[in-house]
Amino acid sequence: MNRNRSLGITVAILVLVIAVDQLTKARVGDIFSLYQVRPVIRGFLNLTYITNTGAAFGIFAGSGGVVRAWGLCGVAVAALVALVFVWRQLWRRHGLYPVAIGMIAGGAAGNLVDRVRFGAVVDFLDFYAGRYHWPAFNVADSAITVGVFLFILAGFREK
Repeated sequence: MNRNRSLGITVAILVLVIAVDQLTKARVGDIFSLYQVRPVIRGFLNLTYITNTGAAFGIFAGSGGVVRAWGLCGVAVAALVALVFVWRQLWRRHGLYPVAIGMIAGGAAGNLVDRVRFGAVVDFLDFYAGRYHWPAFNVADSAITVGVFLFILAGFREK
């Protein structure tokens, strides 16, 4: 794969992730009230409109507002810059790297948009089984998770 094609794939995935993430969050905001819950699959999945002022799983949610907000935005920007450097080093080594980096960057950017616009990230996918409950998340979080998995897989599959 040539450099332009690899970059095109990465950017297309990044833009797609941001678009789907922001569209789903906007739709949830349009049809739900904050903290409203709608069962999708009873005993397994609810759509629940919440906001997360912290990092993943609500980490740092209780810390100081302005410092936390700017700190988390700074971490996201630093991660995006780091991903540019990682892409430049790995784009030709395995075809999964451009896909993985596009997903991770798109997810980071999608959540960064929320932090800048609202001071918090919109989450709405709420999975649980009995009393075991996974913290609510969104499309951006899913893209980051899948992207990290693909990145690791690419590392194992390199020749």
